[in-house]
Amino acid sequence: MRIALVSPYDWSVPGGVNRHVSSLALNFLRKGHEPEIIAPSSKPLAPGTHHVRVIGESVIGLPASGSVANVCLSYDMGPKVNRLFKREKYDIVHVHEPFMPLLPFQFLRYSNAPNVATFHATRDGGSRVYAYTKFLIQPYWHNLQARICVSRASLRMISRYFADRYQIIPNGIDYGFFAAEAPPMPQLMDHRRNILFVGRQEKRKGLPYLLEAYRQLKSEMPDTRLIIVGPDGGIRGVCQRYIEQHHLEDVHFVGYVSDEELPRYYRSADVFCAPNTGHESFGIILLEAMAASTPIVASDIAGFRDVLTHNEHGLLVPPKDAGALATALKTLLSDPDRREQMANAGSEHARQFAWEEVSSSVLSHYERTLANGNGTRGD
Repeated sequence: MRIALVSPYDWSVPGGVNRHVSSLALNFLRKGHEPEIIAPSSKPLAPGTHHVRVIGESVIGLPASGSVANVCLSYDMGPKVNRLFKREKYDIVHVHEPFMPLLPFQFLRYSNAPNVATFHATRDGGSRVYAYTKFLIQPYWHNLQARICVSRASLRMISRYFADRYQIIPNGIDYGFFAAEAPPMPQLMDHRRNILFVGRQEKRKGLPYLLEAYRQLKSEMPDTRLIIVGPDGGIRGVCQRYIEQHHLEDVHFVGYVSDEELPRYYRSADVFCAPNTGHESFGIILLEAMAASTPIVASDIAGFRDVLTHNEHGLLVPPKDAGALATALKTLLSDPDRREQMANAGSEHARQFAWEEVSSSVLSHYERTLANGNGTRGD
Protein backbone atom coordinates (compact mmCIF):
# COMPACT_ATOMS: atom_id res chain seq x y z
CA MET A 1 0.00 0.00 0.00
CA ARG A 2 1.34 3.43 -0.96
CA ILE A 3 0.56 5.86 1.86
CA ALA A 4 0.95 9.64 2.09
CA LEU A 5 1.43 10.77 5.70
CA VAL A 6 0.93 14.53 5.93
CA SER A 7 2.01 16.70 8.87
CA PRO A 8 1.39 20.45 9.11
CA TYR A 9 4.35 20.97 11.45
CA ASP A 10 7.95 21.93 10.73
CA TRP A 11 9.73 18.61 10.25
CA SER A 12 13.00 20.02 11.59
CA VAL A 13 11.38 20.73 15.00
CA PRO A 14 10.70 17.69 17.24
CA GLY A 15 7.11 17.42 18.40
CA GLY A 16 4.40 14.93 19.28
CA VAL A 17 2.61 14.85 15.92
CA ASN A 18 5.86 14.54 13.95
CA ARG A 19 7.04 11.71 16.19
CA HIS A 20 3.68 10.02 15.67
CA VAL A 21 3.94 10.34 11.87
CA SER A 22 7.56 9.18 11.83
CA SER A 23 6.77 6.13 13.96
CA LEU A 24 3.82 5.16 11.77
CA ALA A 25 6.03 5.41 8.68
CA LEU A 26 8.75 3.25 10.22
CA ASN A 27 6.29 0.55 11.24
CA PHE A 28 4.53 0.63 7.87
CA LEU A 29 7.91 0.07 6.19
CA ARG A 30 8.56 -2.90 8.45
CA LYS A 31 5.20 -4.35 7.40
CA GLY A 32 6.08 -4.05 3.71
CA HIS A 33 4.16 -0.89 2.77
CA GLU A 34 5.38 2.28 1.02
CA PRO A 35 4.85 5.34 3.22
CA GLU A 36 5.91 8.84 2.23
CA ILE A 37 5.95 11.69 4.76
CA ILE A 38 5.07 15.14 3.44
CA ALA A 39 5.70 18.14 5.71
CA PRO A 40 7.11 21.67 5.70
CA SER A 41 10.64 22.18 6.98
CA SER A 42 12.56 25.32 7.85
CA LYS A 43 15.88 23.47 7.44
CA PRO A 44 17.24 21.12 4.77
CA LEU A 45 16.69 17.46 5.52
CA ALA A 46 19.62 15.67 7.09
CA PRO A 47 21.75 13.63 4.69
CA GLY A 48 20.36 10.14 4.32
CA THR A 49 16.78 11.11 5.19
CA HIS A 50 14.47 8.85 3.22
CA HIS A 51 10.72 8.74 2.66
CA VAL A 52 10.27 12.45 3.54
CA ARG A 53 9.18 15.07 1.00
CA VAL A 54 9.32 18.78 1.94
CA ILE A 55 6.58 21.12 0.72
CA GLY A 56 6.87 24.56 2.31
CA GLU A 57 10.06 26.13 3.67
CA SER A 58 8.80 29.43 5.14
CA VAL A 59 7.75 28.41 8.65
CA ILE A 60 6.29 30.65 11.35
CA GLY A 61 5.32 29.99 14.96
CA LEU A 62 1.65 30.27 15.96
CA PRO A 63 0.32 30.07 19.55
CA ALA A 64 -1.45 26.74 20.07
CA SER A 65 -2.82 25.26 23.31
CA GLY A 66 -0.25 26.97 25.50
CA SER A 67 2.65 26.10 23.21
CA VAL A 68 3.86 27.11 19.74
CA ALA A 69 2.96 25.40 16.47
CA ASN A 70 5.56 25.84 13.72
CA VAL A 71 3.61 25.77 10.45
CA CYS A 72 3.91 27.02 6.88
CA LEU A 73 1.45 29.62 5.55
CA SER A 74 2.86 29.89 2.01
CA TYR A 75 0.05 30.09 -0.50
CA ASP A 76 2.09 28.47 -3.26
CA MET A 77 1.68 25.09 -1.58
CA GLY A 78 -1.63 24.42 -3.34
CA PRO A 79 -0.12 24.23 -6.84
CA LYS A 80 2.77 22.12 -5.49
CA VAL A 81 0.34 19.63 -3.93
CA ASN A 82 -1.74 19.55 -7.10
CA ARG A 83 1.36 18.74 -9.17
CA LEU A 84 2.31 16.04 -6.66
CA PHE A 85 -1.02 14.25 -7.15
CA LYS A 86 -0.59 14.41 -10.91
CA ARG A 87 2.79 12.65 -10.59
CA GLU A 88 2.16 10.24 -7.72
CA LYS A 89 -0.43 7.54 -7.07
CA TYR A 90 -1.32 7.04 -3.40
CA ASP A 91 -3.68 4.37 -2.13
CA ILE A 92 -4.38 6.36 1.05
CA VAL A 93 -3.77 9.97 2.08
CA HIS A 94 -3.51 10.29 5.86
CA VAL A 95 -3.56 13.90 7.06
CA HIS A 96 -2.72 14.75 10.65
CA GLU A 97 -4.48 17.77 12.16
CA PRO A 98 -6.19 18.26 8.78
CA PHE A 99 -7.31 21.84 9.36
CA MET A 100 -4.13 23.19 10.90
CA PRO A 101 -2.66 25.73 8.45
CA LEU A 102 -1.93 25.04 5.74
CA LEU A 103 -0.46 21.95 4.15
CA PRO A 104 -3.01 19.25 5.17
CA PHE A 105 -5.83 21.51 4.00
CA GLN A 106 -4.28 21.56 0.52
CA PHE A 107 -4.14 17.77 0.47
CA LEU A 108 -7.85 17.57 1.20
CA ARG A 109 -8.40 20.09 -1.57
CA TYR A 110 -6.52 18.19 -4.29
CA SER A 111 -6.42 14.56 -3.15
CA ASN A 112 -7.59 11.94 -5.62
CA ALA A 113 -7.31 9.11 -3.07
CA PRO A 114 -9.35 8.14 0.00
CA ASN A 115 -8.52 10.55 2.85
CA VAL A 116 -8.03 9.60 6.49
CA ALA A 117 -7.59 12.25 9.19
CA THR A 118 -6.16 11.99 12.68
CA PHE A 119 -7.11 14.61 15.25
CA HIS A 120 -4.48 14.94 17.97
CA ALA A 121 -5.24 18.14 19.86
CA THR A 122 -7.48 19.04 22.74
CA ARG A 123 -8.06 22.29 24.51
CA ASP A 124 -9.90 22.80 27.75
CA GLY A 125 -13.01 24.82 26.97
CA GLY A 126 -12.88 24.11 23.24
CA SER A 127 -11.16 25.54 20.19
CA ARG A 128 -11.67 29.11 19.05
CA VAL A 129 -10.09 28.17 15.72
CA TYR A 130 -12.79 25.58 15.02
CA ALA A 131 -15.51 27.86 16.37
CA TYR A 132 -14.49 30.79 14.13
CA THR A 133 -13.62 28.82 10.98
CA LYS A 134 -16.25 26.08 11.00
CA PHE A 135 -18.01 27.62 8.00
CA LEU A 136 -14.72 27.51 6.04
CA ILE A 137 -13.94 23.94 7.04
CA GLN A 138 -17.41 22.48 6.46
CA PRO A 139 -17.20 22.30 2.62
CA TYR A 140 -14.02 20.20 2.93
CA TRP A 141 -15.24 18.01 5.78
CA HIS A 142 -16.88 15.56 3.39
CA ASN A 143 -13.54 15.01 1.67
CA LEU A 144 -12.65 12.89 4.69
CA GLN A 145 -13.57 9.23 4.29
CA ALA A 146 -12.39 8.24 7.79
CA ARG A 147 -11.62 10.07 11.02
CA ILE A 148 -9.34 8.99 13.88
CA CYS A 149 -8.91 10.56 17.33
CA VAL A 150 -5.95 9.68 19.52
CA SER A 151 -7.98 9.81 22.74
CA ARG A 152 -11.37 10.49 24.23
CA ALA A 153 -10.12 13.97 25.08
CA SER A 154 -9.39 14.79 21.42
CA LEU A 155 -12.69 13.18 20.40
CA ARG A 156 -14.65 15.39 22.79
CA MET A 157 -13.13 18.51 21.30
CA ILE A 158 -13.53 17.81 17.58
CA SER A 159 -17.01 16.28 17.90
CA ARG A 160 -18.14 19.44 19.67
CA TYR A 161 -17.83 21.23 16.32
CA PHE A 162 -18.21 18.41 13.79
CA ALA A 163 -20.62 15.63 14.73
CA ASP A 164 -19.58 12.51 12.81
CA ARG A 165 -18.27 8.99 13.24
CA TYR A 166 -14.76 8.62 14.67
CA GLN A 167 -12.44 5.78 15.58
CA ILE A 168 -10.20 6.12 18.63
CA ILE A 169 -6.72 4.77 17.90
CA PRO A 170 -4.21 5.93 20.51
CA ASN A 171 -0.74 7.31 20.15
CA GLY A 172 1.98 4.73 20.40
CA ILE A 173 5.31 4.40 22.16
CA ASP A 174 8.51 2.50 21.44
CA TYR A 175 7.71 0.06 24.19
CA GLY A 176 10.71 -2.20 23.70
CA PHE A 177 13.10 0.76 23.84
CA PHE A 178 11.77 2.10 27.14
CA ALA A 179 11.15 -1.32 28.71
CA ALA A 180 14.66 -2.60 28.00
CA GLU A 181 17.10 -2.65 30.87
CA ALA A 182 19.09 0.58 30.90
CA PRO A 183 21.81 1.52 33.38
CA PRO A 184 20.77 4.39 35.68
CA MET A 185 22.81 7.58 35.73
CA PRO A 186 25.63 6.84 38.22
CA GLN A 187 25.71 10.39 39.65
CA LEU A 188 22.09 9.96 40.74
CA MET A 189 22.58 6.66 42.53
CA ASP A 190 23.61 8.01 45.95
CA HIS A 191 20.67 6.77 48.05
CA ARG A 192 18.67 9.96 47.59
CA ARG A 193 15.06 9.60 46.52
CA ASN A 194 14.77 10.99 42.99
CA ILE A 195 11.74 12.80 41.55
CA LEU A 196 11.88 13.15 37.76
CA PHE A 197 10.22 15.75 35.53
CA VAL A 198 10.51 15.39 31.74
CA GLY A 199 9.19 18.02 29.35
CA ARG A 200 9.59 21.44 27.84
CA GLN A 201 9.68 24.09 30.55
CA GLU A 202 6.56 25.96 29.49
CA LYS A 203 3.53 27.07 31.43
CA ARG A 204 1.16 24.22 30.61
CA LYS A 205 3.66 21.57 31.76
CA GLY A 206 3.18 22.78 35.35
CA LEU A 207 6.77 22.88 36.58
CA PRO A 208 6.15 25.84 38.98
CA TYR A 209 3.57 23.74 40.85
CA LEU A 210 6.05 20.89 41.13
CA LEU A 211 8.69 23.27 42.52
CA GLU A 212 6.23 24.49 45.15
CA ALA A 213 5.33 20.90 46.02
CA TYR A 214 9.02 20.01 46.25
CA ARG A 215 9.58 22.93 48.64
CA GLN A 216 6.84 21.54 50.90
CA LEU A 217 8.19 18.02 50.64
CA LYS A 218 11.86 18.85 51.14
CA SER A 219 11.43 19.94 54.76
CA GLU A 220 9.89 16.56 55.62
CA MET A 221 12.06 14.42 53.35
CA PRO A 222 15.46 16.14 53.10
CA ASP A 223 16.96 13.20 51.16
CA THR A 224 14.84 13.96 48.08
CA ARG A 225 16.16 15.36 44.81
CA LEU A 226 14.33 16.91 41.85
CA ILE A 227 15.69 16.20 38.36
CA ILE A 228 14.34 18.38 35.51
CA VAL A 229 14.92 17.03 32.00
CA GLY A 230 13.95 19.04 28.94
CA PRO A 231 14.61 22.31 27.13
CA ASP A 232 13.57 25.77 28.26
CA GLY A 233 10.19 26.74 26.89
CA GLY A 234 10.22 30.23 28.37
CA ILE A 235 9.81 29.79 32.13
CA ARG A 236 13.18 28.49 33.29
CA GLY A 237 14.23 31.95 34.53
CA VAL A 238 11.10 32.22 36.67
CA CYS A 239 11.69 28.73 38.05
CA GLN A 240 15.33 29.41 38.89
CA ARG A 241 14.39 32.62 40.70
CA TYR A 242 11.88 30.65 42.78
CA ILE A 243 14.58 28.12 43.67
CA GLU A 244 16.97 30.89 44.73
CA GLN A 245 14.36 32.80 46.73
CA HIS A 246 13.38 29.71 48.71
CA HIS A 247 16.91 28.31 49.00
CA LEU A 248 15.86 25.00 47.51
CA GLU A 249 18.64 22.44 47.38
CA ASP A 250 19.11 19.41 45.16
CA VAL A 251 17.24 20.74 42.12
CA HIS A 252 19.07 19.80 38.93
CA PHE A 253 18.26 21.26 35.51
CA VAL A 254 19.64 18.69 33.09
CA GLY A 255 18.37 20.34 29.90
CA TYR A 256 17.82 18.48 26.67
CA VAL A 257 18.90 14.82 26.65
CA SER A 258 19.16 12.47 23.69
CA ASP A 259 16.57 9.76 23.10
CA GLU A 260 19.21 7.20 23.99
CA GLU A 261 19.78 8.75 27.42
CA LEU A 262 16.15 9.27 28.40
CA PRO A 263 15.44 5.68 29.59
CA ARG A 264 18.43 5.96 31.91
CA TYR A 265 16.81 8.92 33.65
CA TYR A 266 13.57 6.98 34.08
CA ARG A 267 15.59 4.11 35.56
CA SER A 268 17.24 6.57 37.96
CA ALA A 269 13.91 7.89 39.28
CA ASP A 270 11.94 6.69 42.27
CA VAL A 271 8.88 8.62 41.06
CA PHE A 272 8.05 10.36 37.80
CA CYS A 273 5.95 13.51 38.16
CA ALA A 274 3.82 15.11 35.41
CA PRO A 275 2.17 18.24 36.94
CA ASN A 276 0.65 19.41 33.62
CA THR A 277 -2.16 21.94 33.91
CA GLY A 278 -4.26 20.94 30.86
CA HIS A 279 -4.49 20.96 27.05
CA GLU A 280 -3.02 17.45 26.89
CA SER A 281 -4.84 15.12 24.52
CA PHE A 282 -2.79 12.06 25.44
CA GLY A 283 -0.26 11.00 28.06
CA ILE A 284 2.62 9.71 25.94
CA ILE A 285 5.11 10.78 28.59
CA LEU A 286 3.21 8.72 31.18
CA LEU A 287 3.31 5.62 28.99
CA GLU A 288 7.05 5.99 28.47
CA ALA A 289 7.53 6.18 32.24
CA MET A 290 5.27 3.14 32.73
CA ALA A 291 7.17 1.15 30.12
CA ALA A 292 10.38 1.95 32.02
CA SER A 293 8.73 0.66 35.25
CA THR A 294 8.66 4.07 36.93
CA PRO A 295 5.70 4.84 39.23
CA ILE A 296 3.88 8.09 38.53
CA VAL A 297 2.28 11.10 40.18
CA ALA A 298 0.37 13.15 37.59
CA SER A 299 -2.33 15.76 37.23
CA ASP A 300 -5.88 14.48 36.94
CA ILE A 301 -6.59 15.85 33.46
CA ALA A 302 -8.53 14.27 30.62
CA GLY A 303 -5.63 13.23 28.41
CA PHE A 304 -3.86 11.56 31.33
CA ARG A 305 -6.97 9.74 32.59
CA ASP A 306 -7.13 8.02 29.19
CA VAL A 307 -3.88 6.14 29.87
CA LEU A 308 -3.42 5.99 33.67
CA THR A 309 -5.75 4.43 36.24
CA HIS A 310 -5.55 6.09 39.65
CA ASN A 311 -4.17 3.84 42.40
CA GLU A 312 -3.21 1.19 39.84
CA HIS A 313 -0.47 2.67 37.63
CA GLY A 314 0.13 5.80 39.70
CA LEU A 315 -1.59 8.59 41.57
CA LEU A 316 -3.68 11.37 39.97
CA VAL A 317 -4.09 14.68 41.80
CA PRO A 318 -6.03 17.88 41.00
CA PRO A 319 -4.12 20.11 38.56
CA LYS A 320 -2.49 23.28 39.89
CA ASP A 321 -2.60 21.91 43.45
CA ALA A 322 0.94 21.91 44.87
CA GLY A 323 -0.24 20.60 48.23
CA ALA A 324 -1.88 17.57 46.64
CA LEU A 325 1.25 16.95 44.56
CA ALA A 326 3.43 17.05 47.69
CA THR A 327 1.14 14.63 49.53
CA ALA A 328 1.06 12.15 46.64
CA LEU A 329 4.84 12.30 46.18
CA LYS A 330 5.35 11.70 49.89
CA THR A 331 2.93 8.77 49.79
CA LEU A 332 4.85 6.97 47.07
CA LEU A 333 8.34 7.91 48.20
CA SER A 334 7.53 6.51 51.64
CA ASP A 335 6.24 3.16 50.33
CA PRO A 336 8.68 1.14 48.20
CA ASP A 337 6.33 -1.85 48.01
CA ARG A 338 3.56 0.28 46.55
CA ARG A 339 5.99 1.81 44.08
CA GLU A 340 7.04 -1.63 42.90
CA GLN A 341 3.44 -2.78 42.54
CA MET A 342 2.56 0.30 40.46
CA ALA A 343 5.72 -0.04 38.37
CA ASN A 344 4.87 -3.64 37.44
CA ALA A 345 1.24 -2.84 36.64
CA GLY A 346 2.23 0.20 34.61
CA SER A 347 4.77 -1.70 32.53
CA GLU A 348 2.24 -4.34 31.59
CA HIS A 349 -0.41 -1.71 30.79
CA ALA A 350 1.95 0.26 28.52
CA ARG A 351 2.64 -2.81 26.38
CA GLN A 352 -0.69 -2.44 24.54
CA PHE A 353 0.43 1.00 23.27
CA ALA A 354 3.48 -0.37 21.45
CA TRP A 355 3.78 1.06 17.94
CA GLU A 356 3.58 -2.42 16.46
CA GLU A 357 0.04 -2.73 17.83
CA VAL A 358 -1.02 0.84 17.06
CA SER A 359 0.24 0.78 13.47
CA SER A 360 -1.64 -2.46 12.85
CA SER A 361 -4.84 -0.79 14.04
CA VAL A 362 -4.24 2.14 11.69
CA LEU A 363 -3.62 -0.21 8.74
CA SER A 364 -6.84 -2.06 9.52
CA HIS A 365 -8.64 1.27 9.45
CA TYR A 366 -7.13 2.00 6.03
CA GLU A 367 -8.35 -1.36 4.76
CA ARG A 368 -11.90 -0.69 5.96
CA THR A 369 -11.79 2.73 4.33
CA LEU A 370 -10.66 1.25 1.00
CA ALA A 371 -13.31 -1.46 1.24
CA ASN A 372 -15.96 1.24 1.66
CA GLY A 373 -14.86 2.82 -1.61
CA ASN A 374 -13.44 6.27 -2.43
CA GLY A 375 -15.88 9.04 -1.59
CA THR A 376 -17.86 7.05 0.99
CA ARG A 377 -17.66 7.43 4.71
CA GLY A 378 -15.56 5.13 6.87
CA ASP A 379 -16.30 3.86 10.36
